[in-house]
Amino acid sequence: MFPTPDARVAHHIDMETYRFRVEGMTCGNCARTVERKLTVTPGVAKAVVDLASAQATVEFDASRVQPQTLAEAVRQLGYQVPQ
Repeated sequence: MFPTPDARVAHHIDMETYRFRVEGMTCGNCARTVERKLTVTPGVAKAVVDLASAQATVEFDASRVQPQTLAEAVRQLGYQVPQ
């Protein structure tokens, strides 16, 4: 008898990339704090925050989280995300 396929393997994940500006970061700790907050947000696969360019780049599952939610998570930390 053959093993039954795992339904999770067959599930297609619709990954998207969202790049946005984060204002108010002044040091590497700020960037790491934002990066950690984004990384632990449900639906986020990867987050990279660059202090020098004041940019966050997030790879996420569009069926689980929306860009507005990511921006709001950063705002909750006290940083600005321009519209």
